[in-house]
Amino acid sequence: MGTAVSKTEFRDAMARVCAPVNVITTNGPAGRGGFTATAMCSVTDEPPTLLVCMNSRSAQAGLFIENRRFCVNVLTQEHKDLAGYFAGQQADMDARYAAAEWVNLLSGNLALSDAIVSFDCQLIDARPVGTHNIFMGQVVEIRTRKDGHALLYFDRNFVHVPTQTGSFGG
Repeated sequence: MGTAVSKTEFRDAMARVCAPVNVITTNGPAGRGGFTATAMCSVTDEPPTLLVCMNSRSAQAGLFIENRRFCVNVLTQEHKDLAGYFAGQQADMDARYAAAEWVNLLSGNLALSDAIVSFDCQLIDARPVGTHNIFMGQVVEIRTRKDGHALLYFDRNFVHVPTQTGSFGG
């Protein structure tokens, strides 16, 4: 096997991978929290399960684990400022939440009212891997809207890709 890949090399390569921007929220007995993440993906559809990664040094890591629930809110272009707030530009959690409208879900979580899609999840597993915690959540409720385009993160910037009409190939 060759030489190990450096942290910088890996991070620079991952910056070239386009990903949707999400605000991950939690609300429960341990309190309300939230952070911006691009490290989110589906795991399986039987049962519907998502995976989210969170830096284990975050002061909120214990909050998510104690609440045993989280909501993945997929952002639109209009949510650029909100993404920044939940990424740490706004330290005060109440101010982060005050910057948008939220809907109460049956679980007690809060969903962004105008997210493209919100996945309400019950935490089924949390594992430390390197510098991050991997949270796996079974989806218990989904909210969607029919319009809008996902806010994407590529090359360390928020980007917008206009919808193309027509078909592939040609």
